[in-house]
Amino acid sequence: MNGVNSLLISYDVSKRQAAHFLLKHQRLGPYRLPGGKASVYQYIRHVNCIQYDPLNITGHNHELVLQARIPGFTPGLAQELLYKDRLLLDGWDKNMSIFCTEDWPYFRRLRERAAQRHGSNEAVMALVHKVRAEIAARGPLSSLDLDFKDKVDWAWAPARLSRAALESMYYWGELSIHHRVHTRRYYDFTAKLLPEDLLAEPEPNRAEESYHDWYVLRRIGAIGLLWNRSGDGWLGISGLKSGERAAAIRRLLLADSIREVRVEGIKPPLYVRTSDASDLETILNGRPGDNPFETGHYATALAPLDNLIWDRELIRQLFGFQYRWEVYKPAEERTYGYYVLPLLYNDRFAARFEPVLDRTSGDLIIRNWWWEAEEGPHISGLLEAAKSAVSSLALSLGAIRITAAPPVAAQSGIEEWNE
Repeated sequence: MNGVNSLLISYDVSKRQAAHFLLKHQRLGPYRLPGGKASVYQYIRHVNCIQYDPLNITGHNHELVLQARIPGFTPGLAQELLYKDRLLLDGWDKNMSIFCTEDWPYFRRLRERAAQRHGSNEAVMALVHKVRAEIAARGPLSSLDLDFKDKVDWAWAPARLSRAALESMYYWGELSIHHRVHTRRYYDFTAKLLPEDLLAEPEPNRAEESYHDWYVLRRIGAIGLLWNRSGDGWLGISGLKSGERAAAIRRLLLADSIREVRVEGIKPPLYVRTSDASDLETILNGRPGDNPFETGHYATALAPLDNLIWDRELIRQLFGFQYRWEVYKPAEERTYGYYVLPLLYNDRFAARFEPVLDRTSGDLIIRNWWWEAEEGPHISGLLEAAKSAVSSLALSLGAIRITAAPPVAAQSGIEEWNE
């Protein structure tokens, strides 16, 4: 800690110290949480939200995020919290996300804006009263349960009116997701799913500035350390441009809600929530031998949209690891593969690999494996840790076995995955 400058506290840290703090904040490696459903909720409450994505090549993104942090995680734990306990919600935060139900009032202005935006679509609005009647009579429904087949311009492509109407009502909060069957959403009235007193709560941030401050603080906490420069860490915050973001950061600094972190070799300052600063201070004040990464062997497979790697440029500068999710790139333009997961080992990225779950055979197939420069089977403890990480992923997915073609097994250094 440098001390005080106009009452503002700042920290000077090395890249390794910053990386160590991020891993601690993200509950990775030696900081993994205990097994069980309570840890799922605890982690999401800690980072505010995790990203949802409908692709399910080897588990959904949110499932991959949680299996990296919670031993024995299975998708059913998240499903129960979402659709039975209703402690978590599917909603919009950083794009499609999962966040705590108690945060519902904070997104009121987003729902009101959605009502204004979608309420101007005459074709959709003409159908809304029919959708209400159908759900009231029949219970939770998906778009395929409604016989309204006309198309309307929608999002990225034309869609059935039934889908557009259901999604509009979902965006403005009248409907919520009752359950999912794979990626298909079944909707019911929010008033039937969430507590009445929660739905009646006013938005806590009445002023636009307060709303910006809340959201900036929320995003810093979602990652652990974040800078004031464009990047995916700031995606999805409606109405928050660079000027508003800079103003919010100044207000949060003056209120001591966040603190500045200067990282050796990185030009722009980073910011940490003051409520998390004690963890950073513990790392800075540590004695030789206190670093658990120096004595243990920890590896885990990360999700493509894991909170740790939301800001890819920050990860490149801190860890020296460049990662791009290539699912939307043509095959001939990909450097690696379609759905590639980073492998985190101790406090560095050691590899990336391309797994695919064959739901017919129950095999988790390792299609490709790439070690990072200077990493590989020659490093003591790394191979067994990598194998353990992939085995944990397989168990989370309910896979029966792990397989790899001989060239891929040779490249990974693990000749027999299921030994």
